[in-house]
Amino acid sequence: MDFQKNKEKILIIDFGSQLTKLIARRIRDIGVYSEVLTPKQISKLEYFDQIKGIILSGGPSTVTKKKYESIPKKIFDQKIPILGICYGLQLISKIFGGKIKSSNKRREFGRAFLINKKPSLLTKNFFNTKQSVWMSHEDAVYKLPKNFKIIASTKNSKLTIIENTKEKIYGVQFHPEVTHTDNGKKILANFVFLICKIKKKWNISSQKKFLIKEIKKIVKKEKVICALSGGVDSSVVALLIHKAIRKNLICIMVDTGLMRKNEFKFTYKKFKKKYNLNVKLINASQLFLKKLKNISDPEKKRKIIGNLFIKIFEKEAKKINNVKFLAQGTLYPDIIESRSSTGSKTSKIKSHHNVGGLPKKMNLKLLEPLKEFFKDEVRILGKTLGLSKDINFKHPFPGPGLAIRIIGKITKEKVKILQEADNIFINELVNNNLYDKIWQAYAALLPFKTVGVMGDSRTYEYTCMLRAVTSEDGMTADYFNFEKYFLDKVSSKIVNNVKGINRVVFDITSKPPSTIELE
Repeated sequence: MDFQKNKEKILIIDFGSQLTKLIARRIRDIGVYSEVLTPKQISKLEYFDQIKGIILSGGPSTVTKKKYESIPKKIFDQKIPILGICYGLQLISKIFGGKIKSSNKRREFGRAFLINKKPSLLTKNFFNTKQSVWMSHEDAVYKLPKNFKIIASTKNSKLTIIENTKEKIYGVQFHPEVTHTDNGKKILANFVFLICKIKKKWNISSQKKFLIKEIKKIVKKEKVICALSGGVDSSVVALLIHKAIRKNLICIMVDTGLMRKNEFKFTYKKFKKKYNLNVKLINASQLFLKKLKNISDPEKKRKIIGNLFIKIFEKEAKKINNVKFLAQGTLYPDIIESRSSTGSKTSKIKSHHNVGGLPKKMNLKLLEPLKEFFKDEVRILGKTLGLSKDINFKHPFPGPGLAIRIIGKITKEKVKILQEADNIFINELVNNNLYDKIWQAYAALLPFKTVGVMGDSRTYEYTCMLRAVTSEDGMTADYFNFEKYFLDKVSSKIVNNVKGINRVVFDITSKPPSTIELE
């Protein structure tokens, strides 16, 4: 589904950064519509009327080589304000005669402290007493491009923020789009409002009518099967399509045997009774466990699960006349981490069962109304659709379910052990009023056993890992800092009540460098 083409917008050029879509998300978050294009796509662009600003993303390429990704000169001839981030800054510097090189002395990864050198519209109300920014670069600009001025520096990088006010071209070496940069949104807001002079017009709540209209336009009188898991993404998709085509929607819930304890029955009853959706329940737990037997590789797990889902949906579609579409709750982050949605060189992190895990040939056309939205935007849509709070604000749960939270081989016994441990953890979060303070929390089962002592007996059982993170959108995250008494309580309950676990550990890694899920 494509967004409206007649909107005033900020255009983001994707040079392959994992954070490109996060830039787009930040722009929308301040009330301005944004779109992402590749360098190849923008080179073919013929209209620039609605483009009020352009942001050049970071990326893995380097301008120090003979061949590197760039944009045509005609983009600069449009006199549209341009902001380069990381690689984008280096590209601007290269094009305008600056000098860039790789150097251990100039490389910066992680936090760096910014020194203000000169006032700028870009940095208005941005600086704190000790401004911390997030860096991730090995190349650095060491000679200022012609007609540019230095706005700010760090200890290792003199040209951290530069500007050419006459041409309205700006560059920053750090990443203002990540939460690790203090007040980073201010840089983007200043660029959008003070430099591009665009007005706030983007409102996610208003997209409900547009999405329903687009679904009607695409589907017409055909029937749609919706892969309904009961999470917020698939639930919002189901309600959107239901409002668009009513009786021509058939929701299918596939019980893989890899869901949380009692979650499947609860969700099934709610959608049948409260929302009056046409829901068909398929118990395929034995099939999934059989196909996953002895599979340890996480990519293979995802692909097996993705293929099985499609086979089940296609089998069900044959039983129903005129089914041409399979609807699913694919989001921006799913696409980013599986492949680039726009064809850029974004590094693949992992396949998602509903993106990179899908088979190449399918008999059903995909209908993905939310593939340009982030999780918090979907929750806003869910609220406008009347989705109940216990589903709309449920923690994200991966499509492959517990298959990617059981590290290594999957067995029925391990699934049951993990379901019990996870149930204790989540219930304790709810009982201690912590659930809504956390973006995502879960228990995982690690692929080894350790020695323990219970009573006077030796045990040799699995290790349970707890993970809980805070985040705005799932693109970056930090671990939740529990008080010791809570971790003591949860650990004790799991070890005392779940046979098969004798050790509990807590993951204190942020994203990046890790991902939220383990596999």
